[in-house]
Amino acid sequence: MAHVPIRCCSAAATALAAATLLSACAVGPDFLRPAAPEITRYTREPLASRTLSADGPSGETQRFAGSRDIPAQWWTLFRSPALNALVARSIANNPSLQSALASLRAARQAAYAQEGKFFPLIQGDFNPTRQRTSAAIAPVPSSGATDFNLHTAQVLVSYTFDVWGLNRRTVESLEALADVQRFQVEAAYLTLTSNVVAAAITEAALRGQIEATNELIAANGKMLETLQQRLNAGYSNRSDVAAQEAALAQARATLPPLRKALAQQRDLIAALAGGYPSDGPRETFILANLHLPVDLPVSVPSRLIEQRPDIRAAEEQLHSASAQIGVATANLLPSFSISANAGYMNTALAHLLAPENAFWNLGGNITQTIFDGGSLLHQLQEAKDNYQAAAWTYRGTVVGAVQNVADSLRALQNDADALRAALEFERAAKTSFDLANQQIQTGNANVLLLLTTQQTFLQANIQVVQARAARLSDTVALFAALGGGWWNRGGPPMAKLLNVGTGKTAPLPVKPDGCCSIPGLSSDFGVY
Repeated sequence: MAHVPIRCCSAAATALAAATLLSACAVGPDFLRPAAPEITRYTREPLASRTLSADGPSGETQRFAGSRDIPAQWWTLFRSPALNALVARSIANNPSLQSALASLRAARQAAYAQEGKFFPLIQGDFNPTRQRTSAAIAPVPSSGATDFNLHTAQVLVSYTFDVWGLNRRTVESLEALADVQRFQVEAAYLTLTSNVVAAAITEAALRGQIEATNELIAANGKMLETLQQRLNAGYSNRSDVAAQEAALAQARATLPPLRKALAQQRDLIAALAGGYPSDGPRETFILANLHLPVDLPVSVPSRLIEQRPDIRAAEEQLHSASAQIGVATANLLPSFSISANAGYMNTALAHLLAPENAFWNLGGNITQTIFDGGSLLHQLQEAKDNYQAAAWTYRGTVVGAVQNVADSLRALQNDADALRAALEFERAAKTSFDLANQQIQTGNANVLLLLTTQQTFLQANIQVVQARAARLSDTVALFAALGGGWWNRGGPPMAKLLNVGTGKTAPLPVKPDGCCSIPGLSSDFGVY
């Protein structure tokens, strides 16, 4: 038998392994993005392209423009510098958003760590020992001593060939999970900005209701003075005065709940901005300073799946589940690995690196599971079932997103009608109240009519305030339902690192988005 040099065998084995690796493909399904929903509008019946207008504050006509895009800072459309400042401060300081950003960085590091397994593992080792061997056996060192020192310095190299794509599918899964977290950051960003704007509108609405209630209390107080004067002059009776006193007390009783709600709303705004209630928000919001956006971009349903961060997160969760099927499949197949180590060994440290003290070994390994009680097969089926669960979750997320947009569009149409009706109600109630007041002033006292018109006027004022706030709030809901324009922003929100002990914050570098491109997923979610 001819002798083949070890160096030649090693080179041949390396070339064969490299050829095997290059020709191999990753087992398991290749991910295909879900198809866009096959619908062209959000509601069963066509909605009008604009809302009705009303003759009063916040009564402008709102137009739905399908060709326009949502700006990244959509809240600026309300034209409130105080609101812009509050949102900017909330983005910079909100703990939930910063926590989501930290989780995103951790998810990306997990993917980078797995990518390291594409390369060989190289380790260095130095091991000095003091030994004694039994004199009953041949002494180990060439000197024949039974007591000796042994110094070993070596480099160990091991590598597992990714023949079936086990590591590639694992990296694919982790990159998809990192993208899940990325879109969860965008969802947290959208939720935060929407909540901040909605909280500001709620504060303005509460202030408007308090103002209307105070005006009614003042009017009731004047009525009571008039009736008291008439009683003193003998032109009225005590029962009329008592009824007016009760009406005044009833109006005053509505103030404490409104003030409580306003105080709690201020606490919420402070918390959203990352502050404590004792600090309080710097800004004050009233309805007169919040302008209604009139041009509303409305994306078609086929684009909605690109714009909603919750849909994109569900898609990447599905992507990760698809890659896990490949991981489970690869675990059923043989694994191929090689290992080698080389170094020096000597009883004296001084001459450790002499050529005669060198040693090396090279080995290969093929491992195939023969019997494991069906564990690997059940894990494969588990991965397939998880994929099915993720597919249905994705579908449910899309359905919910379309519903959100449809609900917001219907709400805006009806909000315009409600504001017009509320303003007409307010004008009629004001006329009735003024007429009843004139009757009291001229001596034609009809206390029951006066009390009725007072209560009606209060309800009308509050309805107008609520209708104005509803138009603003449902506009916010539409922007949020359509995805909030995050794709028009250059990158993720600024992250902050808290320096424990100093209370200072410093910006953390966030790796620009460069994750894997998303191949796609079939729309029928077939069972593997």
